Amino acid sequence: MNCIRVGTGPTLVLVHGFLSSLTYWEKQIELFSTRFDVVAFDLPGYGGKAKETGLDSIEGFADFVLGKLDELGIDCFHLMGHSMGGMIAQEIAIKAKDRVMGLVLYATGPNGRLPGRFESLEDSMARAEKEGTEQVARDTVRTWFSEGEEDPDFVGGMALAERVSTQTYINGLRAMGGWRSIERLGDIEAKTLVLWPDSDRSYMWDQVEILWRRIKDTNLAVMPLAAHNAHLEKARIFNLLVIEFLQSDKVKQRQLATTT
Repeated sequence: MNCIRVGTGPTLVLVHGFLSSLTYWEKQIELFSTRFDVVAFDLPGYGGKAKETGLDSIEGFADFVLGKLDELGIDCFHLMGHSMGGMIAQEIAIKAKDRVMGLVLYATGPNGRLPGRFESLEDSMARAEKEGTEQVARDTVRTWFSEGEEDPDFVGGMALAERVSTQTYINGLRAMGGWRSIERLGDIEAKTLVLWPDSDRSYMWDQVEILWRRIKDTNLAVMPLAAHNAHLEKARIFNLLVIEFLQSDKVKQRQLATTT
């Protein structure tokens, strides 16, 4: 399975991040599909598409998602991206601004260099090239959970990471490292929710604040005591925040303007 579409209502597109897959959204899809037509893809190189080599640019991933939506006949949609998927979502919201109604940027930022990350992108790439991805991927996924390897979802996260080839791993870091949206955030017209777990070790507050202050119409939600994968750790709170935002009057007004 590398694509899922379920539910009724306005379309909500979910874009997963680095080393993961559409299955990362399992704790969201069941609930969200009672309110939205939920669409999720595996990006090239990940999940059900792990036999492919992942792309090495955020722009390429954005074009892939837009192409899939065109194939499905989906014109206007809500969009949520996590981590690298949040970068892809930003790129989509800039490139296809008339198509995005509500935008959720979750545990992500506008600077793909990831300043403040637990380890530099260059160090991670060098380790992957020298040793393969087993240990560097484990070190990465461990930081995504407040309890590290003790979190019940860590094993599932590692199972997905282990499917990713060394070249896809390196390409993913290259894609992020070669991308930024800081100077273009004013081009985003969608109503936006910036959602940040305050214990995120991949995206520091400086990145989040730039999104919050530079996107024209933005709300900010900070989840306390939550790490990078807050949608797994604190799914109930996360789901409530997303649904409340996407069903708010401000987003419905944008939806009406976009679809008429």
